[in-house]
Formats: sequence, C-alpha cells, structure tokens
Amino acid sequence: MTFRRVRHIVTENDRVLQAVDTLRSQGPARIGALLDASHASMRDDFEISCPELDLAVGTARSHGAIGARMTGGGFGGSAIALTPVGDEQQVRDAVVRAFADAGFTAPDIFTVTPAAGAERLS
Repeated sequence: MTFRRVRHIVTENDRVLQAVDTLRSQGPARIGALLDASHASMRDDFEISCPELDLAVGTARSHGAIGARMTGGGFGGSAIALTPVGDEQQVRDAVVRAFADAGFTAPDIFTVTPAAGAERLS
C-alpha cells in the first residue's frame, strides 16, 4: 500500500509538470489524458475516491468531457470535468441521470470559467 501511495505522489508531480508544459505549448484541450490519469491514480494508488466521484468522472468522460478528475481531499467532495462549451449541457444531463439511476443524491453542478490567477496589485 505504501508503494502505491508514494507512486501516486511521484506520478502526480510529474503530471503537474506535464500539464504546465502542455497548457503553455498546446492549450487546455490537450490536458484531458493527464486529468484522467490523475483521477485513476487517486482512485487506484492513493485510494481516496468514492463511487460517486468515480461515476461523475466516468460519466462526464463518456459524454463529451475532454478529461475529468476528482479534486479536493478525496473520500467525497468534488470532481472537475474539462468540457467543450457546446457539450456542457449533455455532460451535465448525463451526470444527473447517472446519479439518479445509481440512487445517489443529485449532484450540485456549476460552471466555472478560467481566469488569470491571483496577482499583486500594488
């Protein structure tokens, strides 16, 4: 178990560096595989996912998201799905349907828009 958790940390650090490089050189549409690998690593190696997060991530991916992963501390919480604007509603609808079909509480889904990071103003 310890080996797998260490492997997650090492590979996640590498994925972060790859994401930075990919975002700079190719843009956000190219980081999907890194998001997916991150979720799989948190689920399988670090063992901090849960059925609801796995369902949200898998459903989002199979209905048009470029990539998806859990975020936050794990054992519940949130998932993010990088989704083309034109596919947003179908991803939302699919996740809501999947949660209902599984008997889970309806998820809260909201849209965020990327913006410049924090910066010093003065």
